[in-house]
Amino acid sequence: MSTKQLHYISGLIITVFVGLHLFNHVCSLFGPARHIEVMTFLRLIYRNLVVEAILLMAVCVQVYSGLKLFKQNRRTATAAFDKLHIWSGLYLAIFFVIHVSAVFTGRIFLHLDTNFYFGVAGMNSFPTSLFFIPYYTLALLSFFGHIAAVHNKKMKRDVFGCRPVDQSKLVLAAGICTTVVILYGLTNHFHGFDIPAAYNIMIGK
Repeated sequence: MSTKQLHYISGLIITVFVGLHLFNHVCSLFGPARHIEVMTFLRLIYRNLVVEAILLMAVCVQVYSGLKLFKQNRRTATAAFDKLHIWSGLYLAIFFVIHVSAVFTGRIFLHLDTNFYFGVAGMNSFPTSLFFIPYYTLALLSFFGHIAAVHNKKMKRDVFGCRPVDQSKLVLAAGICTTVVILYGLTNHFHGFDIPAAYNIMIGK
């Protein structure tokens, strides 16, 4: 199996998980309690030994193959969506390494429930917000940008008179809107929630 095929298959597995994860984040619009309620249900699907092992393997394959493909293609990418494809992929590879490491550090070494508050502690405290807001924003935009670029490459026909390149632009636009909604829901400016004391370690307190 080629590097591209491995990358594509691992990407599909990760995309299913990320789709559920982002749906969970959209639920933050209804408050932290609803977010945690939905997360608790979704964990029945993905937080078990078998599924977690598959996800971790997919992330490792995705990062390794992605960096390899980035090295191969960065000089030949000239079209806008081709550039978006490789650079969004590079950011996602970096994000996956940092994010997965942080989650397992929180679970294993800090003994924290890596729930809503684990994710938003840094976003809602100054000065850590100066890092975490751009960090998460770029991750979300890179995810949707990567999907839009892949769609542009794979899709060969018009749909309802809409060309593949225009379809990809719609995917990207929808991703930008979703990013705004999620970030809005994850901020205490919207809900006015307090971060539990156990999560102060996330912001150096």
